[in-house]
Amino acid sequence: MARLHPLSKVRNIGIMAHIDAGKTTCTERVLFYTGRTHKLGETHDGKAVMDFMDQEKERGITITSAATTCMLNGCQINVIDTPGHVDFTVEVERSLRILDGAIGLFCAVGGVEPQSETVWRQAEKYHVPRICFVNKMDRVGADFFQVVAQIHDVLGANAVPIVLPINQGPEFEGLIDLVKMCQVRYVEDKGGTYPQDAPLTDAQKEYAEPWRKNLIEHLAELDETLLEKYFSGEEITEAEMRAAIRRSTIAQEICPVLCGSAFRNKGIQRLLDAITDYLPSPLDVPMAVGTDASGAKVERPAGDEEPVAALAFKVVADKHVGKLIYVRVYSGKMEAGSYIFNSTKGKQQRIGRLARMHANHREDVECLYSGEIGVAIGLNDTVTGDTLCSQEQPITLEAIDFPTPVISIAVKPCSNGDRDKLSQALLKLAEEDPTFTVHFDKETENTVISGMGELHLEIIVDRIRREFGVQVECGAPEVAYRETCTQVVTHEERFKKQTGGHGQFAHVLIKMEPLEKGAGYEFVNEIKGGNIPREYIPAIEKGFKEGLEEGPKAGYPVVDLRITLVDGSYHEVDSSEMAFRTCALSAFRAAFSKAKPILLEPIMKLNITTPTEYAGGITGGLCSKRGRILGIDPISQKTQLIRASAPLANLFGYTSELRNITQGRAGFNMQFDFYEPVPQNLAEEIVEERRKRRSGK
Repeated sequence: MARLHPLSKVRNIGIMAHIDAGKTTCTERVLFYTGRTHKLGETHDGKAVMDFMDQEKERGITITSAATTCMLNGCQINVIDTPGHVDFTVEVERSLRILDGAIGLFCAVGGVEPQSETVWRQAEKYHVPRICFVNKMDRVGADFFQVVAQIHDVLGANAVPIVLPINQGPEFEGLIDLVKMCQVRYVEDKGGTYPQDAPLTDAQKEYAEPWRKNLIEHLAELDETLLEKYFSGEEITEAEMRAAIRRSTIAQEICPVLCGSAFRNKGIQRLLDAITDYLPSPLDVPMAVGTDASGAKVERPAGDEEPVAALAFKVVADKHVGKLIYVRVYSGKMEAGSYIFNSTKGKQQRIGRLARMHANHREDVECLYSGEIGVAIGLNDTVTGDTLCSQEQPITLEAIDFPTPVISIAVKPCSNGDRDKLSQALLKLAEEDPTFTVHFDKETENTVISGMGELHLEIIVDRIRREFGVQVECGAPEVAYRETCTQVVTHEERFKKQTGGHGQFAHVLIKMEPLEKGAGYEFVNEIKGGNIPREYIPAIEKGFKEGLEEGPKAGYPVVDLRITLVDGSYHEVDSSEMAFRTCALSAFRAAFSKAKPILLEPIMKLNITTPTEYAGGITGGLCSKRGRILGIDPISQKTQLIRASAPLANLFGYTSELRNITQGRAGFNMQFDFYEPVPQNLAEEIVEERRKRRSGK
């Protein structure tokens, strides 16, 4: 099968936004107006093509990123629709890692909402060029110019409108195209709403001229040719403007801003034109960079004739075909039935089948070419972040960073016969989602699952029940507490045990000291003169690391301390690695108990967008949760952004509480910020409760 379109005509784009800004509705319109679908799907009635999971249909939200491919203006557009809820931010993170361009979607009423800022920063992290689309222009309170100002002020982007709305709110009629200098009206035809260009009226010209001048000035600042023409008074052609907008967008010097109403089918065609005209192809972005077998930096240019290099960015368990490995091919081509080298694992694997995805439907292909996104079937040893490449010219691409889970619950099957099924279900779900982790607590004999928030774990449990047919019981959410020490102590430990035959002997002198917040763990070896042979040092460090896993105070992981091995001694016959490991563990526990250990709790950063009249009630509620108000910033005349921090332990159920306070009109996002000491009276309660739970009382 030949390539559908040349590489210069490929667009890999994602749609990112705050929850309920209209991402999926916009994607459904993109599919309809490119001919990919023949019926409009809606999120509110569960008929959206891209929201195919049962949980997505029921809740009307996107949970997992969905990919599809459509064609327009001679371009192949690979689209990824990402979630807007902060609990599923991993889907945005791994999508932006492999995309060449993105559409930042904003609600014309809500503007730059909390999660809008989060996904925007993620796009900046991966240097993804963006265009902006202000959606819901037909809503009461819509304000296009206010949103443009927020994009500029809050996100720090050089937001430049390239269209203007004709009226706003329920009277929204159409657009003024500042590049073509025409008005765009919409007519109903064949089940869709289609644009018709018409000349501007005198009033519209007067309205549009300052904004066209603003666009030209921004472009002229970045393009010397346009600058000369601008100052000499020459007319700048439409083609010159489009070329300048494209160059500036790809260089991330401007963010073109469009607007419309996806639900009313207005503005989508201009958005599609902007995708093909202004967003980059794989040839327009920097080459893929990785390391070779020796660790040296390697660049791999896009092109079908180059050695193959692809990144596995997502894994999905399919009950019919097994694991679907979503890949972005950066160079070369992947062929079905061929062998490919997983440089991350050091394994050669055979590609069984290849496919392009249309939401949850597979369309088998013989080959995935450079610049394309698709799925590979049969790569059972491949996980998210692995590099797939040529064994003759290996490369390892930069992996994806994922945030650490912050909330945990205990799960157990209702029937003992379902234990194996539960284990298999959790293993498959953990393979799919790097922010979902599973571990077994030996003390309580509980299976503990951890994730990014309450909704995240709620969806996981729902999937266990529906997709894997395992009925489970859930314990109360557990906070991921940590332990650390607050004083410098030295401790000497001797381990001596005499049994039949050789005995066991080890002797260590250690110094334990606290480190600054977030510093982690540090081991220093100061043994000189062979008091402890070199071969026993790794065993001693293993003993310390074993102690870090479960702190003596309450059994939580230990962080932010340095252990220095100062001195010690050994016995030529009785000393062994096991003896020194056991001695080190005992020394760690004894020293930690003397170093005035404290409990640390995760503090979450909250960004709450609320109508002004509810701000007082929200701040009062946060203060009652040991929260701190960091700032209150006006977003518009009637909306405020409250920046705060609060302990995670007091934020369970906050979504429902906030809805009750504000009649459902406020929204918030929450993410881990740092750990800080728990107040002494609360720490004692937590430790006592933990001990009871671990002892089974």
